[in-house]
Amino acid sequence: MKIVFFGTPQFAVPTLEKLLNHSKFEVLAVVTQPDKRRERGNKLTPSPVKAIATAHNLPVWQPERVKKDTETLTKLKQLDADVFVVVAYGQILSSKILNMPKLGCINVHGSILPKYRGAAPIQWCLYNGEKETGIATMLMDAGMDTGPMLQIATTPIGLLDNTQDLAERLAAIGGDLLVETLLKLERKEIQPIPQDNSAATYAPLIQKQDYGLDWSKSAIQLHNQIRGFYPNCTATFRNNLLKITASAPLGSVGDRIPPELEELIHKLPDLSTVSDKPGVVVSIAKGIGAIVQTGEGLLLLREVQLAGKRPQSGWDFVNGTRLTVGEVFGAGS
Repeated sequence: MKIVFFGTPQFAVPTLEKLLNHSKFEVLAVVTQPDKRRERGNKLTPSPVKAIATAHNLPVWQPERVKKDTETLTKLKQLDADVFVVVAYGQILSSKILNMPKLGCINVHGSILPKYRGAAPIQWCLYNGEKETGIATMLMDAGMDTGPMLQIATTPIGLLDNTQDLAERLAAIGGDLLVETLLKLERKEIQPIPQDNSAATYAPLIQKQDYGLDWSKSAIQLHNQIRGFYPNCTATFRNNLLKITASAPLGSVGDRIPPELEELIHKLPDLSTVSDKPGVVVSIAKGIGAIVQTGEGLLLLREVQLAGKRPQSGWDFVNGTRLTVGEVFGAGS
């Protein structure tokens, strides 16, 4: 099966590698986003997908706007591919491109469609506290993740999973599911199933304002925000911006600690009588970090990052700043 691969971030790499290592598939070329300038040194840096493609001596095309780039469109047409595989490419494909390959364009999407259509499905499913998510393979059409479904694979979400953890797991699942999907398509063992548009939800791009933490929210809401938008959520501490990169919700006072946190129980102080205004440090868990009052329940700060510094454990932060009970964390921005 002759394939052109469209993809850009690390999330797409396991799928490309699965195709490259499978005897049934021939990757003819890779289309990825143009190299980006990174903060450190301002050097142009290739996408993770380009790095893999270059290592395998594959043709790599990086149009600014693929649907408007006549040279790339001509090359794509001339390849006469069986299928285009699209994994987190980052550009909208025109109907002209979608209609080029014999079997169509197959997308590997990081949610159980029709839930979380759009650019950031992994982030928003964590933000919303989902207990399960998955990967969907879909026959692409002109809409935003609206094409008929091919296959789905699911995975549970742990309470302490963050976007990075979940993306790594889903990326591996996606590579296996795509291979299975392509082989079944070739054997005509899959019948595409239209999505139920009435059940659709959306996962738009994350905006800067989504990162600010509001301590009047509940502990579980804040925790889901921190892990969903990892590693960018912010609070203020002593008039400085502080990123909170890992947390654990302790529920409302007196609630049973979730099973995922049972190993922490013996380290936690007695919290049965603790209560204060949202944002106030009400206790310090020795060896772990600060415990902060929220609008409902307590939040344990497991990892933070001071401006200009590397991430550090909550306990190192306590020691380094000589944090005391009664200090206040402010809202982020």
